[in-house]
Amino acid sequence: MAINFSHDTLGQRLLFGSGKAAQHLAMEVSRLGAQRVMLIAAPYESQIAQAVTQQISVHISYQDVVQHVPIEKAEDARRVAIEHEIDLLVCVGGGSTTGLAKAVAMTTGIPIIAVATTYAGSEATNVWGLTEAARKTTGVDNKVLPVTVVYDAELTYSLPVELSVASGLNAMAHCIDSLWAPRADPINQALAAEGIHALASGLPRIAENPIDEQGREEALYGAYLSAVSFASAGSGMHHKICHVLGGTYNLPHAQTHATVLPYVLAFNAPFAPRADARIAAAFETSTGLEGLNRLREKLNAPQALKDYGFNEADIEEAVSIALPIIPESNPRPVTAENLAELLHAAWAGTKPTSN
Repeated sequence: MAINFSHDTLGQRLLFGSGKAAQHLAMEVSRLGAQRVMLIAAPYESQIAQAVTQQISVHISYQDVVQHVPIEKAEDARRVAIEHEIDLLVCVGGGSTTGLAKAVAMTTGIPIIAVATTYAGSEATNVWGLTEAARKTTGVDNKVLPVTVVYDAELTYSLPVELSVASGLNAMAHCIDSLWAPRADPINQALAAEGIHALASGLPRIAENPIDEQGREEALYGAYLSAVSFASAGSGMHHKICHVLGGTYNLPHAQTHATVLPYVLAFNAPFAPRADARIAAAFETSTGLEGLNRLREKLNAPQALKDYGFNEADIEEAVSIALPIIPESNPRPVTAENLAELLHAAWAGTKPTSN
């Protein structure tokens, strides 16, 4: 079969090394010649942020971080950055923290160095998200892509196992969705498959021992690959659904992705046999769903959307919001009826099976 595709590779520097975050950050701040640094980190990340920034001069710290980046929070952070003539944003944290830095960069053009403490992957994408009036909007803008990403497995040791599992499965969702997203191609599919393999190897090690360095490094490596593949392939059915659930009903980001993922895989896999074969090979199982279900059982993964505050009565509304934004290129045609069935199963936590 002829190979015919186009692929864009995002330009970004990655510094990876356990115990080297402070050193790597200082090196990058010097390389960029920054003089007025704005540190963005949530209060619960303040101790980590202080350790990471000990070798640089921080002009101002900003801590008002909220998940799904409400527009009013973004506007306030932008105001602070402009008033203080900031020339570099340093964000230390997970997806919400990185998302806030991106919101500032989108309108100001100030570059970002992202120091990741979870497996969210936002730091490796040019995708932004903002929530206004209970609706989450996402888009793509190269201005929001961090110029440098710093990964240090030691910074993830304090992430509880339950949250590590949810965050890691969020990364897994980036990988799986990338295999049939609108711009899926052989390169991002290869990255996604390697990401699945790395996450499937690392996450069980973390579940057994939260300070297993190899497990943490494998998970970070997999999270980066997942994000790079997602940035290239675009947002597929899974992410469209989860953005609606998060933005409209304020469900927790990582747990929502972790819960919905097996239902989307079960929905699409029979209609995407080549993608399913890649997923299965990465898990070393006969089908992708078998591999994912085994991993989720091993990790005691999130099971049901009702456990995170989603109401059964809201399914109809969620379907009406999500259905128009699900890509037409999705392997299986999506209707109001089968999408409602998927969400009801995810709400209840029934075992996902391919139809």
